[in-house]
Amino acid sequence: MHLRLTEQQLATLLEMVSLAAEVASLNRKPGAEANYQGYEEFENTLLEKAKRMGFSDIIEFDEAEQRHNISMDYLTKSFVQECLDEMRNEIFWEELTLRLAERDILKQIGLPAWTALSEEQRRQRTEPIERRYWEEFTAKGIDNLHVVARFGAG
Repeated sequence: MHLRLTEQQLATLLEMVSLAAEVASLNRKPGAEANYQGYEEFENTLLEKAKRMGFSDIIEFDEAEQRHNISMDYLTKSFVQECLDEMRNEIFWEELTLRLAERDILKQIGLPAWTALSEEQRRQRTEPIERRYWEEFTAKGIDNLHVVARFGAG
């Protein structure tokens, strides 16, 4: 297959592939390495060809890893970095509110009752609590979030 891309489209494709490879590298599940390796190989192939086509100012070769990368200087200023930062931020807040809400419900009803609930029933129970945490974190960030050590825990 042959694609005809403008220089800007190729730059966008390079960023997209690097973003996908970065996200794939976060998967630490057993067996994920094989799939990630395919992303990494495709990224390397694309970057190697793009470097020869005039993108050498943003693509560097890592001798230790024996692979091409988009330079950190370029990435830190790119849309890719903005996307990764936003994704990490959203995941953090969503996971925090969900886990706190689930913890609160577990304290109220106990583990046996929690495991007996369907996924839909769990969502119905946690959503109002998540919303309250979300409002708190939106207004105050983590300023009011504290870890209280149990007696004798240090």
